[in-house]
Amino acid sequence: MKSLIQSAIAVIVVCALLFYTAETLESTGSAGGAGVITVYNWGEYIDPDLIKQFTEETGIKVIYETFDSNEAMLVKIQQGGSNYDVAVPSEYMVEIMKEYDLLIPLDHEKLPNLANIDPYFLDQPFDPGNEYSVPYFWGTVGIVYNPNMIPEHLTFETWQDLWDPALRDKVFLVDGAREVMGMALNSLGYSLNTKDDAILRQATDRLIELAPNVKGVIGDEITPLMVNNEAAVALTFSGQAADMMWENEELEFSVPEEGSNLWFDNFVIPKTASNIDGAHAFINFMLDAEVSAQNTDYVGYSTPNAAAMELLDEEVVTDERFYPPEEIREHLEVYENLGLEWTGKYSEYFLKFKMAL
Repeated sequence: MKSLIQSAIAVIVVCALLFYTAETLESTGSAGGAGVITVYNWGEYIDPDLIKQFTEETGIKVIYETFDSNEAMLVKIQQGGSNYDVAVPSEYMVEIMKEYDLLIPLDHEKLPNLANIDPYFLDQPFDPGNEYSVPYFWGTVGIVYNPNMIPEHLTFETWQDLWDPALRDKVFLVDGAREVMGMALNSLGYSLNTKDDAILRQATDRLIELAPNVKGVIGDEITPLMVNNEAAVALTFSGQAADMMWENEELEFSVPEEGSNLWFDNFVIPKTASNIDGAHAFINFMLDAEVSAQNTDYVGYSTPNAAAMELLDEEVVTDERFYPPEEIREHLEVYENLGLEWTGKYSEYFLKFKMAL
């Protein structure tokens, strides 16, 4: 009899364990359960309070990791060592990740807040129909400068102003091959997606002519240098310029008339995802109008979320330096996926320029 009781207890315990395990697995893979998602994003690119709010609203814990370049993010996801549920690549990297079969198609039915996005920013060439990506932030590449530290005639309405002899040893450049080579190509009237060796050599020669004016090719250090008036001019991203201008009201920002880069950072779900429902829930949460407006205030970059723009200060959304009208955007180009060969050539020519400094 004792043996039968022990057997019955054992069966009950096993069933309970199986039930608990099933419930745990279900909640982990469900947007409505406790679960966990891992988000892989650029540094300082989200309001931390929103991560807490998402967890409070959904019960889904967020593990948040950061990267400092698209290429570093790509390598980490290709290695497959971490189960990233959401990542934030730029437009050309979305193309590459699609090509490498690293992304899961989005279920638009689980993203009702996608309707908040301005149609202008949807259905871009790098992801027709937004099959794999949703725009997060966008911006331009331009010139931030302190008018009090340079001659009055320099307004940077043209890229040519960077070559003015009055700027000797006063210009910082962001450390990016596409950005710097693109600037040189645009200054010569060429596309920043050029695949022509002769034109790339011409752009490199033009950059070498700029060398006497270049104080350094650096990364995030540009921000404190400009804020503290330790530098006069910098080639940088619009959002970074906005951060600088928030802290130093003397600064100005310009996107030269010859054209520049129009970039997008985007939410995607990598094939490494272990909580696909949770990933969709997070993306949809970030597309909410109030959430997006709060995040835009915190981050400082331009939002593609039309509903959020209705909630932002009018002074912000009418500032054409950061929200250029469509007629100006027509002169801007999105980076295309150049492929390994031409990406390598851009990097090679950029290195040649840096060695000339």
